[in-house]
Amino acid sequence: MNNRNYFSIGEVLGLLLEEFPDITISKIRFLESQGLIEPERSASGYRKFSDTEIDRLRFILREQRERYLPLKVIRNRLDGDTSDGIERPFDDSAPRGIRNVSSARTHPAAGKNVARIAAATSRTAAKEHDDTSSFNRSELLAEVSVSPTVLKDLTASGLVKPRMVGEVELYSANDREIVRVAAKFIEFGIDVRHLKAWKHSADREIALFEQRIVPILRQRNPAARQQAVTLLNELLDLGQQLRAALVAAASSQYSDGR
Repeated sequence: MNNRNYFSIGEVLGLLLEEFPDITISKIRFLESQGLIEPERSASGYRKFSDTEIDRLRFILREQRERYLPLKVIRNRLDGDTSDGIERPFDDSAPRGIRNVSSARTHPAAGKNVARIAAATSRTAAKEHDDTSSFNRSELLAEVSVSPTVLKDLTASGLVKPRMVGEVELYSANDREIVRVAAKFIEFGIDVRHLKAWKHSADREIALFEQRIVPILRQRNPAARQQAVTLLNELLDLGQQLRAALVAAASSQYSDGR
């Protein structure tokens, strides 16, 4: 039991893992860097999270997961709340707040399963991004460090497709990854118009897989849906293996020792 009036970042991770299995220390640090949470610091520089700060963090993560809101909108909601940023108790008629807020010290995940905490802190960089996140245009540009022109060209080519929420363009985690990889190709002198070949290939591949899974989905029952998801995952894995083998065969003439 934690008798202090604050929690370390590792302890906060343990508190949140049950509700947010994909949370990482890097994600918490990123939210702090964006000014959404402001944990205190010890004399030696370690973060000290209060109950209020943990409540704010839960609110932010729920807004991202359940409403797909960009950080700018979430920040505005927090700024419009009570002095500590959270409304209690939650009112479904209110635009802001947290459902069923519990004290961090009595949270059922507190202090249990240290192995999960250790595993979470050692996740690779690929897992340090929250797959449920949405980004507005400015946030996406900052995340992947590309120019507005590159993003405009990728959007015009159909490689990324933002959705509109009011007047705000929202990009998904998949969009972010496409922009990140596409930017690398562009650095090597491969133009955006040439990247459309990957998009067309992906569309054709999914169209082929749909012929197998859509008839199963039409059965409209949970077991059929699970069967379709399992089949799709297997087909995607096979598709990835086949692409890798075909590319390796096609490029073998340029590889040393072959």
